[in-house]
Amino acid sequence: MTETMEKKEYTIDAKDKRLGKVATEAASLLIGKDRTDFSKNTVAPVTVKVINAAAMDIPAKHKEDVYKTYSGYPGGQKEETLEHLGKRLGYSEVLRRTVNGMLPKNKLQKLLMKNLSVSE
Repeated sequence: MTETMEKKEYTIDAKDKRLGKVATEAASLLIGKDRTDFSKNTVAPVTVKVINAAAMDIPAKHKEDVYKTYSGYPGGQKEETLEHLGKRLGYSEVLRRTVNGMLPKNKLQKLLMKNLSVSE
């Protein structure tokens, strides 16, 4: 029994919305929780586009949130604030990293992130 599933495309306008609200909505759509044919072990046939990422509402106290990366080597842990990361790589990367943290930590995480596109 082969079913042809068409890819559904969602667009989220991030203008004047909080970072967490936009990221939660995008992660939920990527996982496919809103679909009737939801299953944990498959990638939902959806694409999520987030527009106006630079116009998100980020309060001053959250601009000091710390994003960490680790290279795997001793002394390879780096910390960076949200504000610095936003200036260096753009707020689209901030949103991408936030959504990535909300997805399940399994083999499907990279595949799910390929279905997300963010534009400033």
